[in-house]
Amino acid sequence: MVKAKNSLLSVISQSVIYQEEKSGLVEFQLFNFTNKIRRLTSHLGFHKRDFLSQKGLRKILGKRQRLLTYLSKTNKVRYKNLMGKLGIRERTLES
Repeated sequence: MVKAKNSLLSVISQSVIYQEEKSGLVEFQLFNFTNKIRRLTSHLGFHKRDFLSQKGLRKILGKRQRLLTYLSKTNKVRYKNLMGKLGIRERTLES
């Protein structure tokens, strides 16, 4: 699991290296938010009563969800490609 996660991060970071100067790209921002979410999730596994970190995690999750919604509306191909690379599930809205 750890090896797969590290290899995933290295593949994505290598594909994003050329974009260092373009940190405003949606993919780059989503990559950074996903890394922060994974770090905070592992932190909260050990510190269950860290309410400030929980609040920060909820804020980052909201930002990432808004960016994913924007990307899915503007460019479906880039959205599907990024979802596969980051290993994020698609959110299904139930009525």
